[in-house]
Amino acid sequence: MKVTLSEPLLNLQEVSLAFGGLQAVEQVSFEVAKGAIKAVIGPNGAGKTTLFTLVTGFLAPQRGRIIFQGAAIQGRPAHRIAWQGIARTFQLVQLFDHMTVLENVMVGRHRLSRSGLLAGALQFPWTRTEEKVIRSKAMEALEFVGLENRAGQPAAILPLGLKRMLEIARALASAPTLLLLDEPASGLDAVETERLKDLILALKNQGLTLLLVEHDMGLTMEVADDIAVLNYGKLIADGPPRAIQKNPEVIAAYLGTDWQG
Repeated sequence: MKVTLSEPLLNLQEVSLAFGGLQAVEQVSFEVAKGAIKAVIGPNGAGKTTLFTLVTGFLAPQRGRIIFQGAAIQGRPAHRIAWQGIARTFQLVQLFDHMTVLENVMVGRHRLSRSGLLAGALQFPWTRTEEKVIRSKAMEALEFVGLENRAGQPAAILPLGLKRMLEIARALASAPTLLLLDEPASGLDAVETERLKDLILALKNQGLTLLLVEHDMGLTMEVADDIAVLNYGKLIADGPPRAIQKNPEVIAAYLGTDWQG
């Protein structure tokens, strides 16, 4: 069922970015409703990951506006955007392999910490209390993704499927309002993908808003409320999965005539 609310959580307005002569994103506009799962699909090089990078502040658009919770955030530094409540995972898993599973998630929680480096080093009583809270919240995130029994293990020894779950847990530990998942099913087998689908839907049921880039169309069509389709940096379609599956331009550019929705 499509989610329709009067005020979107995220609103992209004619967002554009070029690298030299390459127009990576060109006047892209779409909305993400509060509590919804919005998917962004398209062929390789369509601008999907670049769009994520713009939303999270690692790049600034050359034109256009990115409105989050009613305020323009384009051009703000990435750490400030993260502090405002936007978290993401990456197409290529980015973990601290030398740290434990729990420590990786605690890193995600530290954005909410009041303690600086000096206060932490001096071990003030209030910093120790805060560290206990961070550890507790990190364990809650691990329990949510089913990794609580792996908390003390090095992140490096986890198989890919569990590393992706760990990266999601780390993002969740930061208590985001909007979670961006960049190809979370990449490299997963059918069982792991089904588990991921259940997790994504569970996050939505808890009220989290998600923006998803994914090439697994079976997964995307099952979880998404709305889908935006990019091709050569341009938005060519935006709507519910059923309409996207029947869109001739989307079929020609990405899904192909053999797609069975």
